[in-house]
Parts: sequence; C-alpha cells; structure tokens
Amino acid sequence: MDLTQVAFQDAATRSYLGSPSLTRIPAGAPRYPGAIVVTHDYFGPGCARNHEDEEHLTTVHRSLDHGRTWRPVTHVANAFWSSIFAHRGALYLLGCSQQYGSIVIRRSEDGGDTWTHPADGGSGLIATGGVRREPPNYHCAPVPVLEYEGRLYRAFEDCDPCVWGSGFRSLVISADADADLLRADAWTISNRIAFDPAWVPAQWGALERPGWLEGNLVAAPDGRLLNILRLNSTPKVDVAAVVAIHDRGRRIDFDPATGFIEFPGGMTKFVIRRDPATGLYLTLSNNNTNPSRPTQRNILSLHASEDLARWRHVRTLLRDDLAHSRADSLRLTGFQYPDWHFDGEDIIAAVRTAYRGAHNFHDANRITFHRIERFRELL
Repeated sequence: MDLTQVAFQDAATRSYLGSPSLTRIPAGAPRYPGAIVVTHDYFGPGCARNHEDEEHLTTVHRSLDHGRTWRPVTHVANAFWSSIFAHRGALYLLGCSQQYGSIVIRRSEDGGDTWTHPADGGSGLIATGGVRREPPNYHCAPVPVLEYEGRLYRAFEDCDPCVWGSGFRSLVISADADADLLRADAWTISNRIAFDPAWVPAQWGALERPGWLEGNLVAAPDGRLLNILRLNSTPKVDVAAVVAIHDRGRRIDFDPATGFIEFPGGMTKFVIRRDPATGLYLTLSNNNTNPSRPTQRNILSLHASEDLARWRHVRTLLRDDLAHSRADSLRLTGFQYPDWHFDGEDIIAAVRTAYRGAHNFHDANRITFHRIERFRELL
C-alpha cells in the first residue's frame, strides 16, 4: 500500500497518534502561501500529560510540495481534538485545551510557525472547563468549521456525567465571520442535549451505552442547518443522528421520529462536506463490512448523497493489504478519523492510521496523507 507518511510513533512508546486535521494556507498569505498544514495530537499511557494528568499535546506539520513530503513545524501545548482551518488569511486551531478541557482557539499569522495563547476571554479562552473531570467536560474531534450566511459554526459536546459514549451532551458554538475569533464574547454557545436511550428505535434492540458525539455542521439542501453526529450504537452499525440548529446557533433540538438516518460508517468519526461543483454531499468514513465487528476500521471509503438522508458507496479508498487473517486485520489495522478538503479537482485527506506495527487498530502509529485525484469522475 502506498502511504504518504506525515508522522510516525513507535508503538513501544505507548504514545499513539490521533485527531488529524488539515488545511491549505491561503494563496495570499504572507508566509508559506499554498502550503498544506496537518495537525494531530497524542493519546495513550505513554503520551505527554499536563498538570491535571490529561492528554493535551498537538504537533503541527507542513508540506511545501502539495503533500508529497512533510516536515514537523512546532508543538502546541494544551491543544487537543482540534480542527485547523484558514479564515481571513490566517490559520486557526479550534478545539479543547486537554482531554475533557476548556474550549479554546488559537491564531497563527505566519503559516503555523507560532500561535497565540488562550490565556483568558480576550485571547482565545471561549468556555472554561471544570477542574479534572468536574463538569463542564468539553469534548470534540477535528470536525468541520462551517461558514454559513456570514457565520462560523462548529460542533462540541459536554460529557456530563463524564462517561464515554452515554455521557455526551451535544452543543454548537458559533460566531460572526467578521468577529475577532479570539474573544469569548464573539461566540454564542447553544443549549446542550443529552442522548435519551428511550429514543432508540425498538427494531434496533438493546444498545450498549448509546450516545452521540463528534458532530458535523452542514447546510441541508433546503437551507436548514444540521449537526450530523456519530452514533455510539453497538451492536447496530451504519447509523447516525441529526440535530437541528436554530436562531443562528442559539438553540438546537432533536426529533427522534425523524432524527436517525442510515449512514455508512456512523459508528466512527467522519467528516461531511458539500462539493461546490456538483452539489453532492461527500464523506470519508469506515463503512462496516462485518456486522459482527461494529468497531471495524480497516476499510475507508468515499460515499455520496444528494440530500444527506440517503448515502451510496462510491469507492473503497483504503483497505488492509497485509498478510493478515481476517480476524487479525480487524484487530490490528485502522484507517480512521479522516479529515479532508476539496483541492481543485482532487480531495486531500489526513488519516489516523494503524498499520504495520500498531498495537491495535485503535492505537494508531501513523498519520498519513492521501490524495484522491479527479474524484468527480468517480461520482
């Protein structure tokens, strides 16, 4: 398999690579115009931890040759689960300060070399998390920052009680696109919605720790703003939840009668974006080919939809090519947590990859870069 490696971490360190995100530096930027930047963080018992014993470290990488080669740029402490995005000529890093921390944002004016520090409400501290695992316990993933009708939107969760899976409460933050994004008072935070197990359709049967997380903000064909969330639905696979956003991000709600959709790869983190040329919604996700293994991540595929409700498989992009048994492939290989963007006629993506020497499919030892050339010819 031909993988362009951005970063590698030996599994012996018990420090694993997570949360890849990428963007291009705008063409008119003063430093490194047109370069691609990838960020990722670290997790696991061997990774760097802060004074609260929480995972918190992010590394920035940059490519000056359209993704063919990569060099590390810098480390950013107290940045976790973060999305990197370009806005008004600058780079921004928006996520949490640590595992279950505060909501923070940073800005770089020099292509990722240096970053502002979110010390207070005037410099990037948007919402303060609790001490250790006291609420609020903010959570997210490198999900899209959507600009829509002059406003920026992004999904977060508050894990309260702090129990993975069932404890996540969905929320959305938003700000005027022309605001100073480092100011906390520029941001609106919606109400929070906890997942109610009573919403689970009866035909699905009993689920293990049902809950939602890692949502994608997207504008529907009729103009409605939606948050499509990963659904922790074991043993059910390939479903997602749809939360509606109202009043320019001030209020969200969920209708269990209409809020569940069939979605390939809905058990793991995915990113949805709308192609400006065709109008189709696309996602890179881990469609399940083995229902007996709901956590399967050894296949990554491109899927498309006209309406966000009905999705079709376009092409399998990554699959295990090692001499593993089927069981060992499911156990050891993962192509997961993709972040991706349209790049002219292509799609570019960063993937959290467990491959050749990973401890297991989840504990990734690589961040890899991928290009899908002339993707519209596949649609």
